[in-house]
Amino acid sequence: MKTNIGISQKHLKDGASILSIVLSNEMMLYVKTRKAHWNVSGESFMELHKLFEDHYKQLEESIDLVAERIGKLGHNTIGTMKEFSSLSTLNESPNVYASKKDVIKELLHDHEWIIAELRNDVNTSMDKNKDAGTADFLTGLMGQHETIAWVLRRYLN
Repeated sequence: MKTNIGISQKHLKDGASILSIVLSNEMMLYVKTRKAHWNVSGESFMELHKLFEDHYKQLEESIDLVAERIGKLGHNTIGTMKEFSSLSTLNESPNVYASKKDVIKELLHDHEWIIAELRNDVNTSMDKNKDAGTADFLTGLMGQHETIAWVLRRYLN
């Protein structure tokens, strides 16, 4: 059954495509944050261990909400690591176990990258796709990433 929510089928499809990339980036960042959580050590271990846990739990919630938003637009949600890897615009760091400072820098970079992409996605959702619901959803998601980026940035000052 077609979704009939006042948005053309083409714009629904375009919105689902945008959200699939968002989902892939959220999944990639989730895995990278889990890796940071598992491998942090040394001074401030427990503080950073708990911080990364808080961040990956937030990402986990966001992942589910992005997936549900795709369904609300009437499309299937991708769900394999191969699909996520092929759509993500973030880079992995396999076999790299960086210092705490470098891990924080990398996670900060990824959050800032996602923020910039979400900002463009909000504009596309509103202006091109005429989808205020997705634009609002992505704005909220962007705010979450801005908060995490702000916290990570504070560790580098």
